[in-house]
Amino acid sequence: MRPIKGRGSSDNPLNRFEDVYLDYEVDEESGEKPSSDTKFLRDDTADIISTNNSPDIPFNKSINPYRGCEHGCIYCYARPTHEFLGMSPGLDFESKIVVKYDAANLLRATLSKKFWKPEPIVMSGVTDPYQPVERKLEITRGCLEVLAEANQPTGIITKNFLVTRDTDFLQKLAKVNAVRVAISITTFDRELARLMEPRTSSPDRRMQAVKILSDHGIPVRVMVAPVIPGLTDHEMVPILDASAEAGAVEAGYTLLRLPYGVKDLFIQWLEQHYPDRKSKVLNRILDFRNGKLNRSEFGERFRGSGHYAKQIQDLFHHQVYRLGLNKERKELSAKHFRRPSGNQLTLF
Repeated sequence: MRPIKGRGSSDNPLNRFEDVYLDYEVDEESGEKPSSDTKFLRDDTADIISTNNSPDIPFNKSINPYRGCEHGCIYCYARPTHEFLGMSPGLDFESKIVVKYDAANLLRATLSKKFWKPEPIVMSGVTDPYQPVERKLEITRGCLEVLAEANQPTGIITKNFLVTRDTDFLQKLAKVNAVRVAISITTFDRELARLMEPRTSSPDRRMQAVKILSDHGIPVRVMVAPVIPGLTDHEMVPILDASAEAGAVEAGYTLLRLPYGVKDLFIQWLEQHYPDRKSKVLNRILDFRNGKLNRSEFGERFRGSGHYAKQIQDLFHHQVYRLGLNKERKELSAKHFRRPSGNQLTLF
C-alpha cells in the first residue's frame, strides 16, 4: 500500500466499535489512493470544558475547539478518540475535523457562572488548537480573548507556529502569571518531520515560535514528545540545547504511545517509509513497554519501564540540570481572575 501525499495515514482501519470498513478506493492505474479532501463537521455541543481525573496528567480541565487534527501525525495517541464519533482513527482523524464554532461563547458563559472556580484550563488534549484551519476560523483565538479578559489560568500545547499570532492575549495572561505555552518538537530532521507530521509547522519554525514567545515574556515549555526509539531518540540533546538557547524555561518528554489502532497505523507507516528501521524501532518499544507495543497503566504510559526507559530518563534529567531548565516551576496563578462579562441576554 502506497502512502498518500500530505497525509500521515494511508488507511482507514476498522473502527473498533463498528463492523464496517471505511477504506478509500485505490486507483487501478496508479495503485494509489486519492488524497482525501478535508471536511469540517459542525459540533453543537453545549459544554466546552472537558474534565479528566487521570493521576498522571497535570491538569483536570481542557478545551478542544476541534476534534480530529489536520496535522496528521502518524503516532498521535488521540487518533482512537475519533472512533467515539463513529469514524476511523486513520484518514478520518486527519480529514474529518469536528469544529466547535461556538466555543468562545460557550466558554464565556461558563466562566461567567458563579460555580466556576478558576483552576487551570489547557487548550489541547485530543487535538491541536492551532491546526491549519485555525488560521481561517480563529476559534482558538476567540477562546483566548475570553481567557485573557478573565485572567483565567491557561495552558496551551501545540506544534504550530500559528500560536505566535496570539501574543497579544498571551502577553496579557503572562503579566499575571496565568499562562504557559508548551511547544512539541519531535525532530530537527525536516524530511522525517514531513513524513511523520505532514501538516505541522517545520521544526525550525517551531523553534522560532519558542524564541518569539519567550522574547514577549511568555513562559515556554518545550516537549520532546514523543521520543521514538530508533528514529528520534538521538535528538533529545540538540533539541534541549536549542530550546534553552531560544529562551524556553521548562522542558518535558514522553515516550511513544501506540494505543488501539495507532499500533497498526504506525507499523504500516514504518513499512512504507523506514522498512530498514522497523525491527529496531518495534523491538525498542517492546523493551520499554514490557513486551507489548502499548501499556496504558497510569504512571508508566508516558515514561515506560526497563533499561532503555531509564536511560532516556537519566539523559533528560542530566541535560535539563545542565541547561538550567525547570529550575523554578511556578504554578499558574488565579489571583487576578475576574468573571468575564456575560452575554447580553443575561442582563435581562
